[in-house]
Amino acid sequence: MKKALVVGINKYPSHTLKGAVNDARRISELLKVNGNDSTNFEVKTIYDVSTKSELLSEISDFFAVSADMALFYFAGHGYVNELGGFIVTPDHKRYDEGIDMNHVLNLANKSKIRNKVIILDCCKSGSFATPAENGSVTHINIGISILTSSRKDEPSKEINGHGVFTNLLIEGLKGGAADIRGHISPGGLYAYIDQALGAHEQRPVFKTNVTEFVQLRSIVPQVPLSTLRRLTEYFLSPEEKFQLDPSFEDTNTNEVQHEVIEPFSSQENVLIFKDLQKLRNVGLIVPVGEDHMYEAAMRSKTCQLTALGHHYWRLVSEGKI
Repeated sequence: MKKALVVGINKYPSHTLKGAVNDARRISELLKVNGNDSTNFEVKTIYDVSTKSELLSEISDFFAVSADMALFYFAGHGYVNELGGFIVTPDHKRYDEGIDMNHVLNLANKSKIRNKVIILDCCKSGSFATPAENGSVTHINIGISILTSSRKDEPSKEINGHGVFTNLLIEGLKGGAADIRGHISPGGLYAYIDQALGAHEQRPVFKTNVTEFVQLRSIVPQVPLSTLRRLTEYFLSPEEKFQLDPSFEDTNTNEVQHEVIEPFSSQENVLIFKDLQKLRNVGLIVPVGEDHMYEAAMRSKTCQLTALGHHYWRLVSEGKI
């Protein structure tokens, strides 16, 4: 069972936000179902909580639930002083700004939930799990992944009703961060967001201590899994080349008005070639000595696995796909 606590706070006495509630609402929607409409996370969403004690109680109860995976998302204000980083609550005051980020990490560390993911979209959020100026250190236990919108000394910006970071997070969860199998992991999200931000002054931070793949969401894969599993049929070893000839090209037939070359297309080879072209489109194979698979077939050349293709070949051979 996968459970999520999603929090968005717009209403602060000063410096009201516009996008945090929108962000929380959209993240909740995406986490509830996968791309194929299957159930994903059981989500509790909280908007504009009023007090520190109220929010801390929710977070504490959340990390005590029974689940295989737990995801905590927060959008709102963040603050850092010499004591460390804080998730700011509307009742904040000097030296009591809100919830100590390291206290949240302590709750996650003590939780019996196997995998925990913490995502923060707030200013200075990179201070999460960072030593405070007083020297205190909170370690990240096994099974925890942390993704923050900015470094510990950076603001997190809003544009057009959404946080800059969460806007990219949303696109990543919709499929932009998916691997070839359609799986979306915290590491994949970080890579997607980091690349999309480019030279932007706001930089995301990713910290993790995991020993297994953690899947946050899945979408319909770019290539059917049945096609991926045929990698080991077409290539008996990762180094092997697959021999092509004109019989693999669907249009190489007398029924199409153009020059044809023997051997003419065969239905069996055409179906294989369609698989190979799909694998080419996602970077798993390349034609050898030609720019396009069509030319490789018509000129009886070969195709071979890329480095990424080697990786997926091994996954198939080990029964992981």
